[in-house]
Amino acid sequence: MRRLSILGSTGSIGKQTLEVVRKAPGDFTVESLTCGSDIDTIFDQIKEFRPKVCSVVNESKALELASRLKAEGIEIEVLTGEEGNITCATLDSCDTVVGAIVGFAGLVPVYHAVLSGKDIALANKETLVAGGLLVTTAAKTKSVDILPVDSEHSAIFQCLQGQPKNRALKKIILTASGGPFFGKTREELSKVTVADALKHPNWSMGQKITIDSATMMNKGLELIEAVWLFGVHPSKIEIVVHRESIIHSAVEYDDNAVIAQLGLPDMKIPIQYALTYPERVESLTGELDLTKLGTLTFYKPDYDTFRCMDVCREAISRGGLYPAFANSANEQANLMFRKGEIGFLQIAELVEKVMNDAPKTDSYSVEDVYEADNLARQLVIKYAGK
Repeated sequence: MRRLSILGSTGSIGKQTLEVVRKAPGDFTVESLTCGSDIDTIFDQIKEFRPKVCSVVNESKALELASRLKAEGIEIEVLTGEEGNITCATLDSCDTVVGAIVGFAGLVPVYHAVLSGKDIALANKETLVAGGLLVTTAAKTKSVDILPVDSEHSAIFQCLQGQPKNRALKKIILTASGGPFFGKTREELSKVTVADALKHPNWSMGQKITIDSATMMNKGLELIEAVWLFGVHPSKIEIVVHRESIIHSAVEYDDNAVIAQLGLPDMKIPIQYALTYPERVESLTGELDLTKLGTLTFYKPDYDTFRCMDVCREAISRGGLYPAFANSANEQANLMFRKGEIGFLQIAELVEKVMNDAPKTDSYSVEDVYEADNLARQLVIKYAGK
């Protein structure tokens, strides 16, 4: 039985993780749940799954939740702030942490979970983008498994399970849906609205990641994550636009054999695989009927229009804190776009400018990553003239 701590249980991945748990209650226990401020959702989750501990980042919301739980006669420790997230991530009774907090905020709790010897089901790509060296080094030292939840990285991981002993990996083929603006020109993109950018053709996701998909920053971040997860050079990762989101990624070996993973575009598939690995169990999702798919299409990305992919490839090639600067600059620019403070094309422009202006570093600490995060956000605000 897996004993889970779910960081970010009220978000899209957190909710779908609990759907998987709900289907197989004999296979999982929920030891802790965390959220930012959505106490209505976490209240219902606590009533159903009865964790030992929960944490709410917002202190006033945490106090309100504690009062509501007490009134219901539910005895549970309610924590708050980043320290609360860290406590939930490092519980002695937990063996697997689901890292589903959105953005940079997910790094430190996951890092502490690794240091405490917990296996990680990782949905938060920013953890490896911003702190890849720290997290992967700690994982090796502690013999911790980091199991990818992102559909693309889960696909790559699954394809590598059948790696021929005498065959070398030639490249990773990282597929991308292309988002809602595939085929658009820069002139057309200069006029798009937040509502336009949130209309993803295939996936149901949170707002931040949906905007990242629209700018293709999401694919750039996934490229960086793949470097850390699979130990490959950035030059060995090829991005291919696949509009149907059926092939979730593939690997090619030196004999030119390509192994791909296919499935419906449903995040419960990679979530379940990460939670049950190395076993495979009956899925919540529908079956993939190949005879009904019709044509599967593949295109080269438009790197000139969607600059974020090249910016991320350059950031991980430079190493050090460059990926952290690119990531935090994107988080700030993404937020400002959603607030209507900047235009869509400014996101990539600001990320590239901040990354190019970032100081060079080779090794770094958690404190250095925090400083990079803070500086990157300040630079975005400055360069945007806000």
